[in-house]
Amino acid sequence: MTLRATFLGTGGAVPTTERNTSALLVNRDGDRLLFDAGEGTQRQMMRYNTGFAVSDVFVSHLHGDHVLGLPGLIQTWGFNDRTAPLSVHVPPGTADDVWNLLRAADTDPAFPVDVREVAPGEVARKADEYEVRAVRAAHTASAVGYALVEDERKGRFDRERAEELGVPPGPKFSTLHGGEPVELEDGTVVDPDEVVGPPRAGRRVVYTGDTRPTDAVVEAAEGGDLLVHDATFADDALERARETGHATAREAGEVAAEAGVARLALTHLSSRYTGEAGRLRREAAEAFDGEVLVPDDGQDLDVPLPG
Repeated sequence: MTLRATFLGTGGAVPTTERNTSALLVNRDGDRLLFDAGEGTQRQMMRYNTGFAVSDVFVSHLHGDHVLGLPGLIQTWGFNDRTAPLSVHVPPGTADDVWNLLRAADTDPAFPVDVREVAPGEVARKADEYEVRAVRAAHTASAVGYALVEDERKGRFDRERAEELGVPPGPKFSTLHGGEPVELEDGTVVDPDEVVGPPRAGRRVVYTGDTRPTDAVVEAAEGGDLLVHDATFADDALERARETGHATAREAGEVAAEAGVARLALTHLSSRYTGEAGRLRREAAEAFDGEVLVPDDGQDLDVPLPG
C-alpha cells in the first residue's frame, strides 16, 4: 500500500533557483494530500508529475511562503473543469483570511471549496484506514502541524498453526484473520487469538510547518516513520531561530531523537545556506542517530510498512 511523500518546495521564505517555497504532497494509496502551497506549487506539481487530483490541502499557517500558491492552484483547477470538492484545513482563526486571499486574487471557485479551521488535537480528515490530525506548533502566527496516522493493521496469520489445529485452507482462514471464531467438522472451535498475532502498527508521518521544537510534535511523532521538520537555520543562527519561531537543524534532530522516529527530513531551509545542505544534515545527525535527509525539490520518499 503506497505511502509516498514528494517534496515540492523545501526552501524558506525566500525561494532560490534550487528550492521553491513550502509544499509537500503525500500520496496515500491514491489519496493525494497537499501540505502547504507556497508560490509556484502548481508548477512544481506539473514538473514532478504528482498529479492534480488533490482532495485536501492542509495549511500550517498563513505566511505567504506557505499559502500564496493556493489562489493560482484553485484557479487552475477551475480552468480544468474540476467538479470534485476540495477541503482546505487551516489553523484556528484564519478561515476568513484564507477566503480574503482567494477573493483578492479574483478567484471564485467553480467547484465546492470548504475552508475548515482545525485546532490542535482535532482530526482534520478521517478516511478509511487513516486520519490526519492537527498538531500544536509554536510559530509567530496561528500555526499547526499535521500528523498522518494509519490505523493498526491485523496481526499476522499463522497458517501453519491453523493447519495444525485442523482448520482447512479456504474461507475459514479469512474468517479467523477477520477476528471471528470458526467451528470445525468435529465441533472444535478455533478462536482467532490461537492463529492471529497481535495487531501491527500502521505508518505515521508528521509535517510540522514552521515551528520551534515542541512537546506536542514529539508526542505526535513518537515512534513514527517520517518526521518532516522545520530546519530553517544552522547552529550559528540559534538566536534568530528563537526570535522568528523557527528551529535549527540540530533542534530538529533533538526532536527526532526524543520521538524515536525512523527518519528525519529537514525542510524550510533558509536561502543563506544555499549549497550547504550537508552542513545542516551533519548538525542534525549529531543529535539524532537515525536516518537524516535534506530532500531536494522533486525528491520522492517512500514510507514502507513497518516490518
